Amino acid sequence: MLHFDTDYMSGAHPKVMERLMETNFEQTPGYGTDQYTAKAKELILEACGAPDAKVHFLVGGTQTNSTVIDGVLARHEGVLCAESGHINVHESGAIEATGHKVLTLPSYDGKVSASDVRNFIDTFYSDETYEHMVAPGMLYISFPTEYGTVYTLKELEELSEVCRKAGIPLFIDGARLGYGLAADGGDVTLKDIARLSDVFYIGGTKVGALFGEAVVVTNKNLLNHFTPLVKQHGALLAKGRLLGVQFEALFTDGLYEQISKSCVQKAVRLKNIFLAKGYKVEVDSPTNQQFFRLPNPVVDALLKEATFEMWGPRGETESVVRFVTGWTTTDEDIDRLEEIVNA
Repeated sequence: MLHFDTDYMSGAHPKVMERLMETNFEQTPGYGTDQYTAKAKELILEACGAPDAKVHFLVGGTQTNSTVIDGVLARHEGVLCAESGHINVHESGAIEATGHKVLTLPSYDGKVSASDVRNFIDTFYSDETYEHMVAPGMLYISFPTEYGTVYTLKELEELSEVCRKAGIPLFIDGARLGYGLAADGGDVTLKDIARLSDVFYIGGTKVGALFGEAVVVTNKNLLNHFTPLVKQHGALLAKGRLLGVQFEALFTDGLYEQISKSCVQKAVRLKNIFLAKGYKVEVDSPTNQQFFRLPNPVVDALLKEATFEMWGPRGETESVVRFVTGWTTTDEDIDRLEEIVNA
């Protein structure tokens, strides 16, 4: 079987696993106070062009989102988010479980607009009863979005400007950040992400690591006592070295970028296979997630040879499906998929 379900089905990239094995018998201090974690932080800050930022490592995406958002917001505040945003639709109420409301905005292929953010904030404070309402305390976006789409540099600059004028932080979920930065035709760099956001994270789980996300805090006024909060959320890994070693490997010799570019290139090949056959693209994604609307008989035939996700409930005659490439996807896998599609 071919597997296109998601980008975290396999273990770790061989170079990451090699470093874990090389350091396996070493004994180092816990909780990320080791030399490998220090080196990983140094490499990340250099790549971000943000020497004064702070880096923290957590294990998974939902854990990271809920901990960061809980740490940023005051008790009476909520988080602005696209109605299709991951924290709103695929995190089982993790944000609400911390006592904070997700305040939804219209979604445009997964993205929010600066004008909608501005209008929400202006409308909120123009209501004389706003003290009785959940205040918009921060903006959450993901790069790429839940639909694999990416913000342009202009769109990010507009969102950042709105947030800074309103005095609320911009938080960027980067679970698949590498794929967003490698998107065909994209004009956003890692340095742009660091410059325009107040806090963001670099996803490792979906980009070659066994597990792990690197939170980068660029706003010196935020999350100054983050480690105790991480521990309160049950998210502080005692064997923190395992996170540091992995990110040191990912940010050595451009491995993170190499993994991301390779996955996106294979996703573009995959997309072109379906387009050449005349099938409909549901969302025009330039990243490693690809969405198609296929006739149900085609879906059923493909499922005999490959695994992938149904994106929403099955339709009466056709259904939306998602194919995702990962670091283990090979050119041979794409060749075989092309044979199946064209059979």
